[in-house]
Amino acid sequence: MAYITLNIDKLKNNFQFLDNLFKKRGIQWSVVTKMLCGHKEFLTELLKLDIQQASDSRVSNLKVIKNINPCIETIYIKPPAKRAIPSVVKYADISMNTEISTIKMISAEAVKQGKTHKVIIMLEMGELREGVLHENFVNFYEQVFELPNIEVIGIGTNLNCMYGVLPSHDKLIQLSLYKQLIEAKFNRKIKYISGGSSVTIPLIFKNLLPQGVNHFRVGETLYLGTDVYNDSVIEGMEVDLFQFYAQIIELKNKPSVPIGELGTNLEGESIEFPEDMDGLNSCRAILDVGLLDVDRQHIQPTDKNINVVGVSSDVTVIDLGTNEKGYKIGDFIEFKMDYTAVLKLLNSRYVDKVIKRNKV
Repeated sequence: MAYITLNIDKLKNNFQFLDNLFKKRGIQWSVVTKMLCGHKEFLTELLKLDIQQASDSRVSNLKVIKNINPCIETIYIKPPAKRAIPSVVKYADISMNTEISTIKMISAEAVKQGKTHKVIIMLEMGELREGVLHENFVNFYEQVFELPNIEVIGIGTNLNCMYGVLPSHDKLIQLSLYKQLIEAKFNRKIKYISGGSSVTIPLIFKNLLPQGVNHFRVGETLYLGTDVYNDSVIEGMEVDLFQFYAQIIELKNKPSVPIGELGTNLEGESIEFPEDMDGLNSCRAILDVGLLDVDRQHIQPTDKNINVVGVSSDVTVIDLGTNEKGYKIGDFIEFKMDYTAVLKLLNSRYVDKVIKRNKV
């Protein structure tokens, strides 16, 4: 059966790297756990680290976190849906919000549950995802400050996730100025400027992060060691925390070109083959993983002599050429993955999840 591994020792190294980086600059950071998809064993290992806050976009995942460690502070990192509000108030200490009607419902639910719920209000800074528009944010804060059982602890923004708008010194300075304006106008202290995510980390290295930005939400760089801003790797961080293996379930020499009239495949593609491939054969293997688990464009065999040539909902077909390495039924093929592949594989209940540690 196909499986994905998480190397705990490498996870610890990356966590310590980031924790040291942020502590030197007086930044509090929240570990974004959504990539782990609520997997209890992985979360248990993660929460053994010196984590102060955990963030997720799924309430069910926050519930798992609270069951493992009720003391950890949790953040719901997208605007709550109406039907999810009771669970958000129950399992999230903090939520990120952009709609006054939603915060009013959170307030009512917090009163009902006898809690004070903390909110970070997100501002639109160009990504055109979630965020209060600039011309509305003063009135927005004024209304929120009047609500019972609601504590405003931050102002934040979300960049890069949808259209790829990059954070900049100027954008984050604007965020700091909005925070100062709110504090001056309403005589309130706002604890966090939550302007940081994985893509913002390189601004720290370049000394371009405004001093006021004091809260980060980091997932991808922790798990993959990536410099998201420059599409590269951060020196000193581990990049292969996750490894994926799919098992060979069939191995045969077959023609390189399909036989018969071709229509569209499962993905709606019409595939054409070069004429010089007619009559050629090769060793083909079928693996026990398919579109239901991961998209083929996000995985790449570590053996560069292997080519992925086809995929269906349940299986992936690879071309081994002459099979010089002697692969056989039951062997596992290892794959490199990007962020999207790891996310989908961890979310698949058909792929086993395995803890891995470095050998002593």
